[in-house]
Amino acid sequence: MACLLREPPSAVEILFVKESVMAIGAGSDLASIPLAPGVGRMLGHAPALLRDPLVFLASLPGDQPLLRLRLGPTTLVLVCEPKLVRQVFLDDRTFDKGGPLYDRVREVVGNGLVTCAHRDHRRQRRLCQPSFHSDRMPNVVAAAAGAARDMTASWHTGQIVDVLPQSMAFATRAVLGSLFSTALPDATGERIRQALAVLDDGIFRRAFSPALVNRLPLPANRRYRDSSAVLRREVAAIITSRRTEGRDRGDLLSALLGAAGPGDHDVRSLSETEIIDQVQIFLHAGVEASAATLAWSLHLLAEHPPVAEGVRAECDAVVGGAALAPENLPRLALTRAVVTEALRLYPPAWFLTRSLEQSAELGGTRLPAGTAVALSPYLLHRRPDLHPEPGTFAPDRWRDTPPDRTAFLPFGAGARKCIGDRQGMDTVVTALAVIIRNWQLTPSTVLSPRPRALLLPRGLRLQVRAR
Repeated sequence: MACLLREPPSAVEILFVKESVMAIGAGSDLASIPLAPGVGRMLGHAPALLRDPLVFLASLPGDQPLLRLRLGPTTLVLVCEPKLVRQVFLDDRTFDKGGPLYDRVREVVGNGLVTCAHRDHRRQRRLCQPSFHSDRMPNVVAAAAGAARDMTASWHTGQIVDVLPQSMAFATRAVLGSLFSTALPDATGERIRQALAVLDDGIFRRAFSPALVNRLPLPANRRYRDSSAVLRREVAAIITSRRTEGRDRGDLLSALLGAAGPGDHDVRSLSETEIIDQVQIFLHAGVEASAATLAWSLHLLAEHPPVAEGVRAECDAVVGGAALAPENLPRLALTRAVVTEALRLYPPAWFLTRSLEQSAELGGTRLPAGTAVALSPYLLHRRPDLHPEPGTFAPDRWRDTPPDRTAFLPFGAGARKCIGDRQGMDTVVTALAVIIRNWQLTPSTVLSPRPRALLLPRGLRLQVRAR
């Protein structure tokens, strides 16, 4: 990036500026949308988004329904008004999956359920939905409980735990366990975890970097491509092995392999490539989102001991000395409220993009086809008009009040709402219950969020003490 910031401007920089002006276009309605403050001369808002995106979002004016962001040659329209955000989510035919972020995700996981265009989504959703049926929930809870016990097996009183790597290891075991209903070799799980970590950094960096930089033979670009190949190779090997085995284990992969439509020519069984794509996206989304949510939940409980004691008392009353079972989860109201509040304060999918397939009106402004639109659940979740005292950890706000569908959007909304939202919540609630029943947590560091493709806690360390 340094070569793009020197003076005087290079020919490449001049081209970026020229393309940026052309992207807005003379007489375009885009030009009527206020430009967000903090725009740079050459790369626009890209440096601010790459350097500290949450500070940048917090600095934006709160009274504008739409703001224009410039990322080199790309113009993004940031949707800030809650009702307009919901309009974008619900009208997935017009506001299709696309834009710089999803274009990068698609590079990694292919044309799966999360990344595919509207034309492919309905069919894929129908075929994947049985994989998330409630009768498969015992596998999810058992895998999460076992992974949480494995995570804490080596802990000892007084130990300082680096939480994010341990949460990632937990989530990898839990998601692999629920996907494949059996423990994979540790080496396989570790290769997948390392690949996902590299890809998470790379997706965000590449989304806001010029295409020319993404094509250069830089070490970061090589690691990104290598990690993408590793992930796809590991997933393909697992699927091949399961096909050879030829039996239904009652897990998500068995459901995907057996997915078939009702017989019409537009809805068929998933192809081999589609199954690989689906497993990759479930791994990427499930592992990192679960790891982030668990890590943030543990951080918040460590910072608020009375709430942690309330969760511990609730778990003792509901579970007692028995093993946690799926039927216990509905009674863990405070534990679930803690996870919900963690999702409000630190939504993993903090920044999303869409692409207009056809011209549309949004907030009284006509946007041309091809416009890239951005949404930020983080921005909405921190609005004081939607969530009183938005910076305060207050899980009780969810005890008797269900989340508002306009103001609380960690899983999206509409037809493209996360298919695994329930499984993801239950995975984290299960892990939190297992951990808090047996361990007390004390903050050991001052951490800061690490926004990449997902919002992760950077430098989170907690001291643990056996109960």
